[in-house]
Parts: sequence; structure tokens; C-alpha cells
Amino acid sequence: MNSIRVRLGVLGLALLTGFTTPTAASAAQAAPSPTVEEQRLGRAAPQEILRRSGFDTAAPRLARALEGARSYGEARRVVSREGARLWQRAVDRAQGRGPAGGDLSRDDDRPLYWARLGMTRDVRTWEPEFGLTDGQRAALLDELERTSRGQDAIRYPHGKGMKRILLTGFDPFTLDRDIRISNPSGATALALDGTVIETADGPARVETAVFPVRWQDFTDGTVERTLRPHLPKVDLFTTVSQGRVGRFDIERTNGAWRGGFGDNETIGRTETVPVSDPASQPQWTTTTLPYAAITAAQTGRFPVYDNTSVTEIPAGGTESVVRPDGPTPGSTARAGGGGDYLSNEIAYRATLLRDRLGLHGTLPGGHVHTPVLQFAAGNTTEVTDPEFVRNRLDIIAQVRAILKVAAETS
Repeated sequence: MNSIRVRLGVLGLALLTGFTTPTAASAAQAAPSPTVEEQRLGRAAPQEILRRSGFDTAAPRLARALEGARSYGEARRVVSREGARLWQRAVDRAQGRGPAGGDLSRDDDRPLYWARLGMTRDVRTWEPEFGLTDGQRAALLDELERTSRGQDAIRYPHGKGMKRILLTGFDPFTLDRDIRISNPSGATALALDGTVIETADGPARVETAVFPVRWQDFTDGTVERTLRPHLPKVDLFTTVSQGRVGRFDIERTNGAWRGGFGDNETIGRTETVPVSDPASQPQWTTTTLPYAAITAAQTGRFPVYDNTSVTEIPAGGTESVVRPDGPTPGSTARAGGGGDYLSNEIAYRATLLRDRLGLHGTLPGGHVHTPVLQFAAGNTTEVTDPEFVRNRLDIIAQVRAILKVAAETS
């Protein structure tokens, strides 16, 4: 069997010359091209991040393993194993276990992001001799996404005496503004996964997962599919994302509206958040995190705010209005406290799921916005610097402190 890259080269030549080759199986479909997100991988900064972390070996390892697959079932097992290996490797690196793989600081979330894209690109463009249907390829990609994001690895110890905390983070985004960007929420997820926080009420185990910055994945139910099995069993949950410069926000209210900003595939959506059973869908959901205790506590160097602002169309009105103290009765959502992007949407979906499971009065949960992770002044080209690392470490530590307060006062 020829290598993946050789076959890709032959495919490219065939496309250029107009020559088509017969498929190995009648049900097989031609491999799609890399996505917009995957195409960024070839730029200098992602390659440097992968090289300086040692994560440049992940995609080639998957490609070699796929070469040995003789059936779809074997390929599915390879993808599952390598996706889970990537997630665990990223968690271990962030928590100081095993080799650093290079001089990039261990707290960095970007190696996981870019390595995953190398792996999804290889699966997306792979043309095995036994042939893949579109559905089979989609299932392989879905398996890789779930396993490499920790979404199927959320496990708590059995027995009583330990609280259970669930936290989610995000991939880097706005990469066409700055390809070097890191997301402190994703870094926090890696740093805290499987760790124990000692609280005044006893230990609390944290389990985490990371989500993509893509509208379609949310439409397809990735949030609900990941969180639904666990929300009835945890004592506290929080979705986390990067928010405003120089501050944390506990978002009081989440809105059922997508504002249209482009995602990591440069696709925008302007519509009501699509959920199952839209007939019973509320315009607003609210946090049940102990926001008063969190904002009053000394959790770190960044101030923490109870953010009550929303944007709504009042009942009977047609124009959007900013409400600093939350929505008015009968209004239509145009932005939650966390805006109208995927930060707001994950908060809306998670808290709506909480409510539909009948847990509003018993399960503390909501959204935490971290400060924007900034490079040092004047750094417009380097992929890292000491201030950038310090900012990320401080944000991670403060999220951990916020979780401690929330666990102790819930």
C-alpha cells in the first residue's frame, strides 16, 4: 500500500489533468479537500508551535497507523486510540508529566489544537484501498474530535466524599487576526483535567473537555451529547471561554441568539440558537453559580465581575436595547451577558440542558469569561514571550480559585 502523501500527490495530479481513477469500492466517495481551519496549519507559526512542543509527531503517527488498516473497523480503532493518546499527551504535558518535547511552556494549549488539525486533515483526505463512504469518513472524524477533546474521557471516582466538578474550554479562535493566538480556557481545561481541589468541605475532582469554535458542531448537538450523561451526577459545572481584556466575568444571563460572527471555518450564523424541541425553548437562561460569593472573594490579580447586562428586543418592540440589569419580561434575546457568539451559546445550551433535566434548583452551573490572553507589548511576531506565559498561568490559577470558592459556597 502506498503512503497517504503519495496517494494525495497522485490524486492532485489526476485532478489537474482531468484524469479520474475508479474507486476501490462502489460505495466509496472521493476524499474531500482540507477545511479552511486545516489549511492554516501550513503557516509558519503553527509549524513552530508543533516543533517546539514535540507535537509535530502526532499526525505522522496517525498516518502511519492508518496505512496498516485493512478495513473501516480497523481504521475506527486506530482513530479512537490516537485521538485519546493526543488528549492524554496534552493533559500530561500541561500537568508536568513526561517529556516537554521542546522549549514551549507546558501550559500552552496550542500544540493540542494544531496537532488535532493535522490529524483531522489526514483522515479527511485519506483514500484507503478498501474505500470509505461519506458516512464512514464523517464517523471517523467525529470519533477523532471526541477522543482528542476529552469529551469521552470524563470519569469520576466511585463512592462518596468527593465533589465532582465539570469544566469546559474552547479552541483558539480569531486566527485570521493573529495565527499565534492561544485560548486560556483550553489551557485551563488541560491544566485541571483529573486534578483535585482541596476545599473546606473536602476534596473536589475536576474533569474537563474542550469544544471547537464552529457553529455547525453546536448545531449538531456536540455540547448536549457530551454533557447530558454527566450533569445529573456532578455537583458543579462551568463552561469557560476567553472574554474581555483585563477582567473575569460571571455571566448572569445567556441568550438564545447567534449574532453571525465568523467561526474558525469563517462561517457565520445569524439565527435563534437551534435546539431540540424549539417550541419549549426559552429566550433566556440564567446562571446558578454562586456569583455573589465568587465576585466577593480574592481569587487572583484580575477583577471578577457579576455581569448582568444583556441586549434584547423588548416585548412589542422592533429595535435592540441594551439592558444593564438583565432582560425584561417577554423580550427576545439578541445577546446574553457573554455576547452572541459561541461563548454565549455553550452557556445557553449547558444551562438549558440543566433546566430540562430538572436540575435548576439543585445544580450550580453557568459561564465564566476569562481575561483576553495578551502577548507582551511590542510582540507582534514571536509565538510566545514571558509575559504571555505569566498571563496564561495567572488565568489558569484564578479559574482554579474560582472553582474552589464555587464548590465551598454551593
